[in-house]
Amino acid sequence: MFNGAPAIMIGLGALAGGLSPFCSCGVIPLIAALLTMGVPLPAVMAFWLSSPIMDPSMFVLTAGVLGLEFAVAKTLAALGLGVFGGTVVHLLMKGGALVDPLRDRRGGGCGGAWIRAPKPVVWRFWAEPDRRTTFGRTALSTTLFLAMWLTLAFLLESLMLAWIPAETVTATLGGEGLLPIATATLVGVPAYLNGYAALPLVGGLVGQGMAPGAGMAFLVAGGVTSIPAAMAVWALVRPKVFTAYIGLSLVGALASGVLFQLWSALT
Repeated sequence: MFNGAPAIMIGLGALAGGLSPFCSCGVIPLIAALLTMGVPLPAVMAFWLSSPIMDPSMFVLTAGVLGLEFAVAKTLAALGLGVFGGTVVHLLMKGGALVDPLRDRRGGGCGGAWIRAPKPVVWRFWAEPDRRTTFGRTALSTTLFLAMWLTLAFLLESLMLAWIPAETVTATLGGEGLLPIATATLVGVPAYLNGYAALPLVGGLVGQGMAPGAGMAFLVAGGVTSIPAAMAVWALVRPKVFTAYIGLSLVGALASGVLFQLWSALT
């Protein structure tokens, strides 16, 4: 996937990101390993930006909480942001920027190894006892993970509905125009809120008058990055790559919110 024409690498990287269940912090070790192995930065950036925003389970939960239209739009935002970010990085690298993105190549999840021929994947995991055990343990831990975050999310939503006046939400993030979307983008980028927990919170805010575009911008910005993730990225890559990562997150979240707001207005 990460070899070949740049356009194919970027497209496949964004698609793989949209299918993989990583949060803004959880994707960092994988990004470190990919960059250490010499995977081109445009493809990595495409995967990096799209992965925390959407995955199959996130799609189902988003459709259940916010509606199918919102889930489809968020999926398109994830893929679009990945392709956009990868393309921008590719063009910058053609101009001589963002060369050698890592601060230190001695680390990395693969011990500094470079890309090599992978072993064939064994899909029939149930035929091996060790793999069945791993699958069961992972399924249980994932279920507990979702139950914990969703319980917290709906508790916070209930408290928010009880204590935050609808007029305050409407005045801050409601209405038309760029200001609510820009505000939601700036709030979402540094916020460390699990993507699953954010869904019912945004659903409650939209119900109280939050602009749909602002809700989309908040979910995309909050999914791509956060203060802990930004700190990890700063330690991993050079300042110019870090700046590109933050800048693309901001621009992508803002553009996603504006486009979804326009779509909502038309429909």
